[in-house]
Amino acid sequence: MRQQDTILVVEDEPSISDNLIFGLKREGFSGEVVSTGFEAIEKLKGGGVALVVLDVGLPDTTGFEVCKEIRGFSQVPIIFLTARNEEIDRILGLEIGGDDYVCKPFSVRELVARVRVILRRGNGAGALAEPSESVGEVFGPFHLDRERYQISLNERTLNLTRYEYRMLKVFLERPGRVLTREQLMYRVWEEPEASGERTVDAHVKSLRAKMREASPDREYILTHRGIGYSLEF
Repeated sequence: MRQQDTILVVEDEPSISDNLIFGLKREGFSGEVVSTGFEAIEKLKGGGVALVVLDVGLPDTTGFEVCKEIRGFSQVPIIFLTARNEEIDRILGLEIGGDDYVCKPFSVRELVARVRVILRRGNGAGALAEPSESVGEVFGPFHLDRERYQISLNERTLNLTRYEYRMLKVFLERPGRVLTREQLMYRVWEEPEASGERTVDAHVKSLRAKMREASPDREYILTHRGIGYSLEF
Protein backbone atom coordinates (compact mmCIF):
# COMPACT_ATOMS: atom_id res chain seq x y z
CA MET A 1 0.00 0.00 0.00
CA ARG A 2 1.27 3.47 -0.88
CA GLN A 3 2.60 5.68 1.91
CA GLN A 4 -0.03 8.33 1.21
CA ASP A 5 -2.72 5.77 2.02
CA THR A 6 -1.54 5.33 5.63
CA ILE A 7 -4.34 5.81 8.16
CA LEU A 8 -3.26 7.17 11.55
CA VAL A 9 -5.36 5.83 14.43
CA VAL A 10 -5.06 7.98 17.57
CA GLU A 11 -6.55 5.77 20.27
CA ASP A 12 -5.29 4.70 23.71
CA GLU A 13 -7.49 1.59 24.07
CA PRO A 14 -5.66 -1.35 22.44
CA SER A 15 -8.83 -3.40 22.00
CA ILE A 16 -10.28 -0.65 19.79
CA SER A 17 -7.11 0.29 17.91
CA ASP A 18 -6.24 -3.36 17.21
CA ASN A 19 -9.69 -4.02 15.70
CA LEU A 20 -9.44 -0.86 13.61
CA ILE A 21 -6.01 -1.69 12.26
CA PHE A 22 -7.15 -5.22 11.42
CA GLY A 23 -10.20 -3.88 9.57
CA LEU A 24 -8.16 -1.28 7.68
CA LYS A 25 -5.50 -3.77 6.60
CA ARG A 26 -8.16 -6.24 5.50
CA GLU A 27 -9.43 -3.55 3.10
CA GLY A 28 -5.95 -2.80 1.74
CA PHE A 29 -5.01 0.24 3.83
CA SER A 30 -1.83 0.76 5.79
CA GLY A 31 -2.57 1.64 9.41
CA GLU A 32 -0.49 3.00 12.26
CA VAL A 33 -1.45 3.59 15.90
CA VAL A 34 -0.39 6.25 18.40
CA SER A 35 -1.95 6.67 21.83
CA THR A 36 -1.46 10.37 22.62
CA GLY A 37 -2.15 13.70 21.02
CA PHE A 38 1.54 14.65 21.15
CA GLU A 39 2.51 11.57 19.17
CA ALA A 40 -0.21 12.29 16.62
CA ILE A 41 1.04 15.84 16.01
CA GLU A 42 4.63 14.67 15.63
CA LYS A 43 3.62 11.90 13.22
CA LEU A 44 1.55 14.26 11.07
CA LYS A 45 4.34 16.81 10.88
CA GLY A 46 6.49 14.08 9.41
CA GLY A 47 4.01 13.56 6.57
CA GLY A 48 2.79 10.39 4.90
CA VAL A 49 -0.66 10.31 6.54
CA ALA A 50 -3.80 10.30 4.36
CA LEU A 51 -6.45 10.37 7.12
CA VAL A 52 -6.69 10.46 10.91
CA VAL A 53 -9.10 8.50 13.09
CA LEU A 54 -8.96 10.61 16.24
CA ASP A 55 -10.33 9.59 19.64
CA VAL A 56 -11.81 12.52 21.55
CA GLY A 57 -10.71 11.17 24.95
CA LEU A 58 -6.91 10.91 25.04
CA PRO A 59 -4.63 10.55 28.08
CA ASP A 60 -2.72 13.80 27.51
CA THR A 61 -5.34 16.09 25.92
CA THR A 62 -8.64 16.03 23.99
CA GLY A 63 -9.13 15.11 20.37
CA PHE A 64 -10.70 18.52 19.84
CA GLU A 65 -7.50 20.27 20.91
CA VAL A 66 -5.44 17.96 18.70
CA CYS A 67 -7.71 18.77 15.75
CA LYS A 68 -7.29 22.50 16.30
CA GLU A 69 -3.52 22.14 16.28
CA ILE A 70 -3.56 19.93 13.19
CA ARG A 71 -5.65 22.46 11.30
CA GLY A 72 -2.90 24.99 11.92
CA PHE A 73 -0.62 23.16 9.48
CA SER A 74 -2.60 20.45 7.66
CA GLN A 75 -5.94 19.78 5.96
CA VAL A 76 -5.67 16.00 6.39
CA PRO A 77 -9.18 14.51 6.81
CA ILE A 78 -10.15 13.71 10.42
CA ILE A 79 -12.80 11.29 11.67
CA PHE A 80 -13.59 11.78 15.36
CA LEU A 81 -14.12 8.69 17.51
CA THR A 82 -15.88 9.09 20.85
CA ALA A 83 -17.94 7.35 23.51
CA ARG A 84 -20.22 10.39 23.71
CA ASN A 85 -23.15 11.04 21.41
CA GLU A 86 -24.11 14.57 22.37
CA GLU A 87 -25.09 16.95 19.59
CA ILE A 88 -22.93 19.75 20.99
CA ASP A 89 -19.85 17.53 20.65
CA ARG A 90 -20.71 16.64 17.06
CA ILE A 91 -21.18 20.30 16.19
CA LEU A 92 -17.93 21.32 17.89
CA GLY A 93 -16.01 18.59 16.09
CA LEU A 94 -17.34 19.68 12.71
CA GLU A 95 -16.87 23.39 13.35
CA ILE A 96 -13.19 23.04 14.25
CA GLY A 97 -12.45 21.08 11.09
CA GLY A 98 -13.52 17.45 11.55
CA ASP A 99 -14.78 15.56 8.49
CA ASP A 100 -16.90 12.94 10.21
CA TYR A 101 -17.96 11.71 13.65
CA VAL A 102 -18.39 8.10 14.83
CA CYS A 103 -19.72 7.13 18.25
CA LYS A 104 -18.67 4.07 20.26
CA PRO A 105 -19.66 1.28 20.06
CA PHE A 106 -19.30 1.28 16.28
CA SER A 107 -19.01 -1.08 13.35
CA VAL A 108 -15.42 -1.34 12.12
CA ARG A 109 -16.74 -2.14 8.65
CA GLU A 110 -18.80 1.07 8.61
CA LEU A 111 -15.88 3.18 9.81
CA VAL A 112 -13.59 1.72 7.14
CA ALA A 113 -16.29 2.46 4.55
CA ARG A 114 -16.34 6.09 5.69
CA VAL A 115 -12.56 6.21 5.40
CA ARG A 116 -12.77 4.93 1.84
CA VAL A 117 -15.42 7.52 0.84
CA ILE A 118 -13.42 10.41 2.27
CA LEU A 119 -10.21 9.30 0.60
CA ARG A 120 -12.00 8.81 -2.71
CA ARG A 121 -13.00 12.46 -2.61
CA GLY A 122 -9.32 13.35 -2.46
CA ASN A 123 -9.48 15.32 0.79
CA GLY A 124 -6.15 16.39 2.15
CA ALA A 125 -4.87 17.56 -1.21
CA GLY A 126 -5.12 21.16 -0.07
CA ALA A 127 -7.84 23.64 0.70
CA LEU A 128 -8.15 24.66 -2.93
CA ALA A 129 -6.99 22.46 -5.78
CA GLU A 130 -7.20 22.76 -9.52
CA PRO A 131 -10.50 21.56 -11.01
CA SER A 132 -10.83 18.01 -12.30
CA GLU A 133 -10.72 17.43 -16.05
CA SER A 134 -13.40 14.73 -15.83
CA VAL A 135 -16.82 15.41 -17.26
CA GLY A 136 -19.32 16.83 -14.80
CA GLU A 137 -22.40 18.99 -14.51
CA VAL A 138 -22.38 22.77 -14.56
CA PHE A 139 -24.66 24.83 -12.32
CA GLY A 140 -23.83 28.49 -12.91
CA PRO A 141 -20.34 29.02 -11.43
CA PHE A 142 -20.39 25.53 -9.85
CA HIS A 143 -19.08 22.31 -11.36
CA LEU A 144 -20.32 19.01 -9.90
CA ASP A 145 -18.22 15.89 -10.45
CA ARG A 146 -20.24 12.97 -9.06
CA GLU A 147 -17.60 10.36 -9.87
CA ARG A 148 -14.86 12.13 -7.93
CA TYR A 149 -17.18 13.47 -5.21
CA GLN A 150 -15.96 16.98 -5.94
CA ILE A 151 -17.58 20.37 -6.41
CA SER A 152 -15.78 23.37 -7.87
CA LEU A 153 -16.66 27.04 -7.63
CA ASN A 154 -15.20 29.51 -10.11
CA GLU A 155 -12.93 26.72 -11.40
CA ARG A 156 -11.48 26.03 -7.93
CA THR A 157 -12.19 22.71 -6.22
CA LEU A 158 -13.73 23.12 -2.78
CA ASN A 159 -12.23 21.01 0.01
CA LEU A 160 -15.51 19.61 1.34
CA THR A 161 -16.24 17.06 4.03
CA ARG A 162 -18.59 14.20 3.20
CA TYR A 163 -21.70 15.95 4.56
CA GLU A 164 -20.72 19.33 3.12
CA TYR A 165 -20.43 17.70 -0.30
CA ARG A 166 -23.84 16.05 0.08
CA MET A 167 -25.48 19.25 1.29
CA LEU A 168 -24.08 21.40 -1.49
CA LYS A 169 -25.10 18.77 -4.05
CA VAL A 170 -28.67 18.91 -2.71
CA PHE A 171 -28.64 22.70 -3.07
CA LEU A 172 -27.23 22.53 -6.60
CA GLU A 173 -29.90 20.09 -7.70
CA ARG A 174 -32.59 22.50 -6.44
CA PRO A 175 -31.32 26.03 -7.20
CA GLY A 176 -33.48 28.79 -5.83
CA ARG A 177 -35.64 26.40 -3.84
CA VAL A 178 -35.95 27.02 -0.10
CA LEU A 179 -35.11 23.85 1.82
CA THR A 180 -36.04 23.48 5.47
CA ARG A 181 -33.53 22.17 7.98
CA GLU A 182 -35.60 19.01 8.30
CA GLN A 183 -35.52 18.44 4.53
CA LEU A 184 -31.75 18.88 4.52
CA MET A 185 -31.30 16.47 7.42
CA TYR A 186 -33.26 13.73 5.65
CA ARG A 187 -31.52 14.30 2.30
CA VAL A 188 -27.97 14.53 3.64
CA TRP A 189 -27.59 12.33 6.73
CA GLU A 190 -27.95 8.54 6.93
CA GLU A 191 -29.41 8.86 10.43
CA PRO A 192 -31.29 12.17 10.43
CA GLU A 193 -32.91 11.42 13.78
CA ALA A 194 -29.46 11.55 15.37
CA SER A 195 -28.80 15.01 13.90
CA GLY A 196 -30.40 18.32 14.71
CA GLU A 197 -31.03 21.78 13.34
CA ARG A 198 -27.83 23.09 14.89
CA THR A 199 -25.87 20.44 13.00
CA VAL A 200 -27.38 21.70 9.73
CA ASP A 201 -26.55 25.29 10.68
CA ALA A 202 -22.95 24.32 11.47
CA HIS A 203 -22.51 22.73 8.05
CA VAL A 204 -24.04 25.74 6.27
CA LYS A 205 -21.65 28.02 8.16
CA SER A 206 -18.70 25.86 7.13
CA LEU A 207 -19.86 25.70 3.50
CA ARG A 208 -20.18 29.47 3.34
CA ALA A 209 -16.65 29.91 4.69
CA LYS A 210 -15.16 27.53 2.11
CA MET A 211 -17.06 29.12 -0.78
CA ARG A 212 -15.81 32.57 0.27
CA GLU A 213 -12.26 31.34 -0.35
CA ALA A 214 -13.14 30.81 -4.02
CA SER A 215 -15.62 33.68 -4.32
CA PRO A 216 -15.05 36.33 -1.61
CA ASP A 217 -17.47 38.86 -3.10
CA ARG A 218 -20.56 36.67 -3.33
CA GLU A 219 -22.80 34.85 -0.82
CA TYR A 220 -24.51 31.90 -2.48
CA ILE A 221 -26.41 30.28 0.40
CA LEU A 222 -29.20 32.52 1.65
CA THR A 223 -30.92 32.24 5.02
CA HIS A 224 -34.72 32.30 5.17
CA ARG A 225 -35.45 32.98 8.81
CA GLY A 226 -37.76 30.51 10.45
CA ILE A 227 -37.73 28.29 7.34
CA GLY A 228 -34.32 27.19 6.09
CA TYR A 229 -31.83 27.93 3.30
CA SER A 230 -31.60 28.27 -0.47
CA LEU A 231 -28.79 28.43 -3.03
CA GLU A 232 -28.84 31.38 -5.44
CA PHE A 233 -26.43 32.04 -8.32
